[in-house]
Amino acid sequence: MRIADMNWMAVEDWLERDDRAVLPLGSTEQHAYLSLAVDAILAERVAAEAAEPLGVPVFPVMPYGLAPYFLAYPGTVSLRVSTLLAVVGDVLDSLSAQGFRRVLIVNGHGGNNPVDAFVREWASMRPGHRVRFHNWWNAPRTWAAVQATDAVASHGSWMENFPWTRLAGVALPEGRKEPIDTSAIAGRPASEVRALIGDGNFAGLYQRPDEEMLAIWRTAVAETRELLENGW
Repeated sequence: MRIADMNWMAVEDWLERDDRAVLPLGSTEQHAYLSLAVDAILAERVAAEAAEPLGVPVFPVMPYGLAPYFLAYPGTVSLRVSTLLAVVGDVLDSLSAQGFRRVLIVNGHGGNNPVDAFVREWASMRPGHRVRFHNWWNAPRTWAAVQATDAVASHGSWMENFPWTRLAGVALPEGRKEPIDTSAIAGRPASEVRALIGDGNFAGLYQRPDEEMLAIWRTAVAETRELLENGW
């Protein structure tokens, strides 16, 4: 259940019966012809759909992450690593003080991976706590579903093009974009990264049929839900 649909009494009631919560992490950054908020939209939605049958509270998605390499694309926002880790730490401290002991972080942006190491450190110093970091899009079964659909799948391509991430009135290019050399963009200024990437798609088609996308989505929701249910 989204925390926006709960009051504090409902959360207090939940904590008398359970101690799980979900924290989605996103990013606001270029995704070629798709919404700048792709990573936030997908992380929050997969978290909410996975948690809904279980009643686990889902906190609002963190809309900003680590995307300094995309700052030459208007609309992209990037935090410093220290800022993102401080915010995640403050959120976890708040939840811990109220009685939450098991937190699933559903991450929608690969650049946020420093949070994984941080939460391992955070939990290691707090007996009784467990924090899981879940990159929903490349979890084993979800990634297998992506690869079975089309092995050329990357940032800004079809694999992020769901009915809820595309923009009304925006036409998508036909054909398949040739892969960019991702090793060539590492460590470059944002302006050079933009010149190398172009429209923002890293590789592959811009869109695939919705029935294929929805099948992948159902796998992602089920895989995320299993993490909430098992193995704590």
